[in-house]
Amino acid sequence: MDTSLTAPSAPAGTRTTGPGGRRGFGTLLAVDLWERFSFFGMAAILVLYLTAPRARGGMDMAPQSAAAVFAAYMSLSFMAGLPGGWLADRVLGARRAVLLGGSLIGCGHLVLAAPWAGTLYPGLLLVVAGTGLVKPAMAAMVAEISGAGPGRREAAFSLFYVCIQVSALVAPVVTGLLAERIAWHLGFAAAAAGMLAGLLQFTLGMRAFGDVGVRPPRPVDRAELRAVLRRVCVVAAAAGAVTVPPAVLGVLPVNAVLAVLGLATVGLPFAYLRALRRLPADGHLTGAAQDVRDEPGRRGGTAPGKTGAAAGDGGPTDPGPRARLGAFTAMMAASAAFWMIFAQGGSALSLFADRHTDRDLFGFEVPASWFQSLHPLFVLLVAPFLARLRAGAWQRVGTPAKFAGALAAAGTSFVLMAVAARLAEDGPVGPSWLVLVYLLYSCGEIALAPAGLALAAAVAPPGSTSRFLAVNGLFGAVGVVIGGQLYRLTAVLPLSVYFALVGVVVLTVAAAVTLGAGRLSRRLAVD
Repeated sequence: MDTSLTAPSAPAGTRTTGPGGRRGFGTLLAVDLWERFSFFGMAAILVLYLTAPRARGGMDMAPQSAAAVFAAYMSLSFMAGLPGGWLADRVLGARRAVLLGGSLIGCGHLVLAAPWAGTLYPGLLLVVAGTGLVKPAMAAMVAEISGAGPGRREAAFSLFYVCIQVSALVAPVVTGLLAERIAWHLGFAAAAAGMLAGLLQFTLGMRAFGDVGVRPPRPVDRAELRAVLRRVCVVAAAAGAVTVPPAVLGVLPVNAVLAVLGLATVGLPFAYLRALRRLPADGHLTGAAQDVRDEPGRRGGTAPGKTGAAAGDGGPTDPGPRARLGAFTAMMAASAAFWMIFAQGGSALSLFADRHTDRDLFGFEVPASWFQSLHPLFVLLVAPFLARLRAGAWQRVGTPAKFAGALAAAGTSFVLMAVAARLAEDGPVGPSWLVLVYLLYSCGEIALAPAGLALAAAVAPPGSTSRFLAVNGLFGAVGVVIGGQLYRLTAVLPLSVYFALVGVVVLTVAAAVTLGAGRLSRRLAVD
């Protein structure tokens, strides 16, 4: 893995100062460590809190409803990245977006930590709004600091992705112990403390960024901003008119709201990318994709100074922006199947750990939330082996092949869960089933997540990196919300049948990506 971040090549108009690349990357890493601590800490305990009986301080929800709420929270966090990325690109700049978003996340966790009725949904909405600002802005700053070229960019995202797993490993242990053994709200308070520490780290380290993230790359003009504000006010007023009166009267149909949200989540990324297809079909590469094609020795690349078809003028080696966008859409849709399984680690697998797993360890009952630490633990253990491969064979593996491998691992994990659920019908099963399942989809995440981020950055037009990274997150939201709604099938299907059904569907998607890998690679023209 190429982890050199010293003095990277900066985009035009961006200045990096001295060793700012490395120091700036370190500051971003520290901030994301704390932000991920708050995120994973709350994710580990949210479903358990929602399903815990009121006598234990919980919400006493049915498992299916709790899984749907968790999925809605996760999908909204992804969806919020689209307006958050727009604000970072056009209004705030990445740096102010991180500061504002981190403040909202911290406030949201503090609201959840308050031991009062009615704090659940306001607190979750604050966390969602903050996450939508922080994640695309942070990713854009990482992409900018890492420099041009897919190898450098994917290496930076890979290192970033692996290092933050330290906080993902520790967070469920800390918040889970506080929440399950003392008080649920104390677990949320620990998540708030983590985010506030991240904000402090970011504020103290801002000088390391040079000019990166100070200003929006494509500032919005006042007329466009006024038009956007008018549309936002109309949508907000309509949503408020529909939801606020029933909520005040206590008759708001939560399941209906979740269903509408699910439909909007599934449709939004496709509608957004369809709008992008209206870009002029001039056949020219833009943004990071040009960096890829200009690298000598890369498939489809040319030596400096070459012109013509091989240089991206719409010839046979250049599929054109619309074809590339279509292939990108197909890849993102396939990734949604992976995230459909991945996101159920905090709901379906967490409930399985709580209700169907023998958690006794030498007389100590392991908190169910601690199983959430298995995923980051495996990322940390497996990533060094993958890093060695990145320097050799893995670097020659195309993005579609990486996606297909990740999908195959995720699908297999749920087939194994089907076996475990069948055995659990006769009594609690050993923890080795969950250990193996987390290992499989952790390997899948290491393969898919950095490749997906790098792909989104590679196809993004200049000044739109944050929004294309947000599109990557939107398809994650599609998977999350579909998984949350599918879990409702467990009310009528045996748990083993549910796991088997979802696993087979994802394996089918993996097979489809494998069969179309060659065509996808030619259309993407970034491998």
